[in-house]
Amino acid sequence: MKSSLRLLPLGAALALSFLPVPAMAAPAGHAAPSVAERDVMPHLRALQQIADRNGGNRAHGTRGYTESVAYVRHALDRAGFRTELRRFEADGRAGYNLIADWPGGDPRHVLLTGAHLDSVEQGPGINDNGSGSASVLAAALKVAEARLKPARHLRFAWWGAEEGGLFGSANYVDGLSAADRSAIDLYLNFDQTGSRNTRQWLVVQDGPGADEAAGQAFASWFAARGLATFDIGVGGSDNESFGKAGIPSSGFSTGISDCIHEACDNLANVDPATETTSTNALIGVVWQLAATTRP
Repeated sequence: MKSSLRLLPLGAALALSFLPVPAMAAPAGHAAPSVAERDVMPHLRALQQIADRNGGNRAHGTRGYTESVAYVRHALDRAGFRTELRRFEADGRAGYNLIADWPGGDPRHVLLTGAHLDSVEQGPGINDNGSGSASVLAAALKVAEARLKPARHLRFAWWGAEEGGLFGSANYVDGLSAADRSAIDLYLNFDQTGSRNTRQWLVVQDGPGADEAAGQAFASWFAARGLATFDIGVGGSDNESFGKAGIPSSGFSTGISDCIHEACDNLANVDPATETTSTNALIGVVWQLAATTRP
């Protein structure tokens, strides 16, 4: 059911500029596009500005969170996604998951890519997890810019209330019908993608619930560029909600950053080069996995 949450004024400071849509759609399987810092960092600056004018945070149940959702949704709506807000309750407050579907692809084979959008109350959460949210948004906008024609159906999500206990993603999974649950081939999660002093990317491909093939696709992407990875399990972020439901998952993190859950988790706590590399890894593997419905 569509939520009645209205879009809040974004202001000139949050204005986005989009490249023109190409005349020809790109079939899945073609070389993945790439992004530069200028494609990713404006989203983080926008989230910082939202936190600045809303008590310094973007936490579940606050105006800072609803403005964050409105910002992401506005960008997706302009790009041609079908978006939906799904309301839930957690800790006595209303929360919202934002779901965005790209038209096309086999609905029996869904590739779902997500990140949590909320911060803690103690700070703006720009690395945790504005960085993951910005990477997923930049990837979705690249799909739209290319007018990609994937074999799998592509869905993107921004979860609410992760910080309090994975409430948003758990609510989404619990609300799926058996058929909708079985249609999700794979969930990819991104939590903290721009940590400073990153020496290796922590790739989900170890233990129960981890999708080894997707994890290897990420590891191979980084290895081809001389970047180190380390295998981790499913637990600790929204992957866990999907793992409990038997839905395979992967994704990666750049690890626990400085200023985790503190006021100093601001724009200065994100390394633009790391954030850009993470976003390009996300795009590269999504492009690869979108090209086929085979495992």
